Amino acid sequence: MHKTLIRSTAIATLALVAACATPSQRGTEVTRFHLGQPVPAQAINIEPADPEREGSIEHRQYAAIVAQQLGAIGFTETALEEAEMIAVIDVQRGTRQEVARRSPFSIGIGGGSFGSRTGVGIGTSVGIGGSRGGEVNVTELSVALKRRSEGTIVWEGTATRVTRPGEEDPATIVQTLASALFQGFPGESGRTITVE
Repeated sequence: MHKTLIRSTAIATLALVAACATPSQRGTEVTRFHLGQPVPAQAINIEPADPEREGSIEHRQYAAIVAQQLGAIGFTETALEEAEMIAVIDVQRGTRQEVARRSPFSIGIGGGSFGSRTGVGIGTSVGIGGSRGGEVNVTELSVALKRRSEGTIVWEGTATRVTRPGEEDPATIVQTLASALFQGFPGESGRTITVE
C-alpha cells in the first residue's frame, strides 16, 4: 500500500515537472490596417521594401513564401507591367534580452501517513508558467499592398514572432509569420491579435 502510494505520487510529480519544463509555444503577434473596403484578389507583383535586396537569394525565398500565402487567397503573382497591385515586403531580424520571470502559480503535492506506527510523507511544489530569460530572436514580417498606378496603400500588416536561438530556421519563421498575417484576410483593421 505504502509503496504503491509512493510510486503513484512520484509518477504524478514527474509528469507535472515534465509538463512544466516543456517550453510553451510562443504565438505570433499580428496587426493589420486597411481602408475598410474589400481588396479583390488579382494579379500582383512582389518587391522588397529595400530596392537593394531585389534579386537577392534571401528576398526571392521570402517573396516565394508570401506569394504562396497570397495565392491561397486568390492573388496571382505576375510581372510588374501586368500587375496593378504590388506587395511590398520587408523582413527584419534582431535579438533582445528577456528577463527571467518567476511563475505566479504553483501546484503542491503532498502525501499522508497510514497505519498506527508507519508514516509516509512526500511533498513538492511545481511552478507553472514563467520564463527562463536570456537572449531571444525577434523576427518581423511587414507586407503592404499598394496600387501601382497611384501608389495608394490599400492594406498593410505586420507579424512578429519571438524564438529561442536555433529553435527555428529563418525560412520556417517567415512561413509562420506569413501564414498568420494573411489568416482571415483582410482581418480587423487596427487590432493586434495573437495567432497560435
